[in-house]
Amino acid sequence: MGFQVQQAIGRAVGALVNRDTAAAMAVITGDLEVNETYSRVERICLELLALQQPMARDLRRIASALKVITDLERMADHAVDIARVVVRLEGSTFVKPLVDIPAMAELVQTMVEEALVAFVTRNRELALVMIARDHQVDSLHRRVILDLQDLMERDRTTVAQGIQLLAVSGALERIGDHATNVGEWLIYVETGERTELNQ
Repeated sequence: MGFQVQQAIGRAVGALVNRDTAAAMAVITGDLEVNETYSRVERICLELLALQQPMARDLRRIASALKVITDLERMADHAVDIARVVVRLEGSTFVKPLVDIPAMAELVQTMVEEALVAFVTRNRELALVMIARDHQVDSLHRRVILDLQDLMERDRTTVAQGIQLLAVSGALERIGDHATNVGEWLIYVETGERTELNQ
């Protein structure tokens, strides 16, 4: 499921940068596959809870897996949101060069990969490194907001597209938040403590 989500994010951002509507549509239709995997993993987790009656760390691990697949499913939804922007912008020329959004996307994709590796390998140190990256994502998101606000105030013809690009930046920022959640769930599995590490 993690691999499916990583692919969806990469393809959605690639579709935006290349203004590739066909690729964007593939992300939208591919979301069904992510949802099917979600249902399959959820069913396995619930069967383990019912049949094995796990205790302590095993119970936390299964409960956390249920939370992680929810975060992954929402990441995929945000990739679909980005793909829908590509469809809406079909035939448009960008009102400004895309610089910060691709940088955000690269950071977010790194975070998602590190979050999944950390969760599977129980690597708390990697999870903490990944979580720290979210500050960079937030900083880039704020810069996108300020740049686009300034552009839209100076040139009203850019407002429609500016709103769409703000939606893309917001979707990427939320994907980073969900990756952070995955890291926090790993730490919960290992320590039994649920804490917010990204304030």
